[in-house]
Amino acid sequence: MRPLLLALLITIGTLVTATAGNDDIEATIDAQIKAFRADDFEQAFSYASPAIQGLFGTPENFGVMVRRGYPMVWRPAEVRYLDLRDINGQLWQRVLITDRTGNVHILDYEMVPAENGWKINAVQRVDAKAQSV
Repeated sequence: MRPLLLALLITIGTLVTATAGNDDIEATIDAQIKAFRADDFEQAFSYASPAIQGLFGTPENFGVMVRRGYPMVWRPAEVRYLDLRDINGQLWQRVLITDRTGNVHILDYEMVPAENGWKINAVQRVDAKAQSV
């Protein structure tokens, strides 16, 4: 009986930890999208990982990339969180975004831990036709 109880407690603990991490990850993505909606690219840039910040150099360069390459993130109509996955030790949050014209986009956000919370290390488009939502 004790091994079963121990296994149950470990499972519950793992689920609680995953849920807490998932909430924090969603909050980070939400905060960045909120900054994009306000055209506050400096704030949006603060949610990017050091690698992404180094790649773009300035919030202005980052803003240009987002407006041109990811307009659905810059001005989403709706954001819905799907699954959080661990792929080879990397955490990927799948996000379904409906843009203002009604088109649906599925994106994967690679999330990395930092001293002051989660950071966004990459965003990849997922072929919606090849994926089930």
